[in-house]
Amino acid sequence: MKKIWKKPILPIASISLASVMFVNAIPETPVQAKLNVQSQVQTKNHLLPLGTPNLQEKRTSMNLAPGVKYTKINRGETSSKDFYTVDVAFVETQKQAKILLGNLKKDGFKNAHIIKETDRAVDDRKKGPLGYIVRIGQYQLEADAAEMKNKLSEKGYSGLRTVYTGEDGEKTTGPWVVNVLEVDQDRFHGHVVPELANDAVAGKETLTQIADRKDAIAGVNAGYFVMGEKDGTPGDLAGIFASKGQLVSEAINGRSTLILSSVEEKANIASVSTSIQATSSDGAVREVDGLNRKPGLIRNCGGVGGDTTTERAKHDFTCKDESELIQYTSVFGEKTESGDGMEVVVNHAGVVAEIRNKRGGDIPSSGSVLAGTGEAAEWLRDHARQGMKIQVKSKIIGDGKQLKLDQTTSIINGGPRLLENGEISINAVEEGFHWEEDPGFYYRFGERRNPRTLAGIKENGNLLLVTIDGRAPGWSVGANFEESAKVMKSLGAVDAINLDGGGSTTMTVGDDRVTRPSDAAGERPIADGILLVE
Repeated sequence: MKKIWKKPILPIASISLASVMFVNAIPETPVQAKLNVQSQVQTKNHLLPLGTPNLQEKRTSMNLAPGVKYTKINRGETSSKDFYTVDVAFVETQKQAKILLGNLKKDGFKNAHIIKETDRAVDDRKKGPLGYIVRIGQYQLEADAAEMKNKLSEKGYSGLRTVYTGEDGEKTTGPWVVNVLEVDQDRFHGHVVPELANDAVAGKETLTQIADRKDAIAGVNAGYFVMGEKDGTPGDLAGIFASKGQLVSEAINGRSTLILSSVEEKANIASVSTSIQATSSDGAVREVDGLNRKPGLIRNCGGVGGDTTTERAKHDFTCKDESELIQYTSVFGEKTESGDGMEVVVNHAGVVAEIRNKRGGDIPSSGSVLAGTGEAAEWLRDHARQGMKIQVKSKIIGDGKQLKLDQTTSIINGGPRLLENGEISINAVEEGFHWEEDPGFYYRFGERRNPRTLAGIKENGNLLLVTIDGRAPGWSVGANFEESAKVMKSLGAVDAINLDGGGSTTMTVGDDRVTRPSDAAGERPIADGILLVE
């Protein structure tokens, strides 16, 4: 089957939210034009659980291929009660909030107030309020809120945020823009597969570029990844990634993942961990800390071998370890990460073919490179001499059972889980989305509304790939974790997971991007996408 459209990508028009509350209509793309000629039905029986039930909702759908349906849902309208404001701080105790409020008033900021945030993560064992927000101002224009933020900054206040109250997670009328891909894998004769940016771990690429290269029918962004060099290798998957029988990136142990298969097996969501060991021909065994990444930096944590500050998952945090053994394969790129330590090149038969006294050498097309730092480098010197054999074995455990990795299996990182067996089951604390020392992190990530990319599985096995636009007042306010779970359940999912969202949230249909980028710079380059291809 040919691609449905062969026209240049028509990007969604960007508009400054500093001067207006409403986002202008986007230019009509081939996808939108095709949707517009279809009847636009007011759905009454299966409304999205966003806002109050009486909000207007419009759904338009089109079939992209046998077994593949795309639906765009517009719901709600801008609320006259929402406005821009400045969050001065999120603090843990009421006492801290009152002290800050007093300081603000002494500095002449008379209209500051305190908001108690009562909601905690579903699996948070602590009771009582999550924290307190100290907030100042009420503005119809973002520019006015930004001006207040500058005044506060000049007075020495830091950590300031300009926010829109429609994204708070409290009652609002929206609006929301939701895009849904539903795949009936019994009828769809193509494949649902993850694809790396640039066909390699190192480096990033936009979803529209990835989808165009692979001639995709449709696609969404996929897992979490390293964005900047201070946190590791840019483009490295910050969690598990496996494709075509190859484990490319180790798991954030215990975190939920999406498991896909292109054959009889249906999609699945499971809590996954990995265990990787290197065994020398002299009998010595050493844990392999990671795959295809920079040694010493573990994005989202959840690793092994004494990582600091924790071996538990901790989202958007980079743990460290001065002694790591990292395996590189050709999927990483042409060369390993450079630096102190040592490397050994292992050929396709597992024989040590080359020894290097520093890191940063070529990666063979077959075989691998083992790079060591600290104690791991000493282990290589002692047990990986020229001519010796090194065998590296990986084990993947999903929901307590060993997973078989074959040519048709793919695994994509994500989290937290949203639905399990038809019930809302958000394990945000368990999966590292709550920082004990900073409750504000969970508030901003899980309780506030953000752009979201979601995956779900219906009872009949159909796969749902869903995006919710956000951070765009007047266009779409996004969703929090609980709203995301309810949306997936209303769409028929019995199991669902949160994938990478925020500025990464993107969906393509044919040659069109159907989502609105939330980053000011436009569509964000990402590490991997989930594509529907022939």
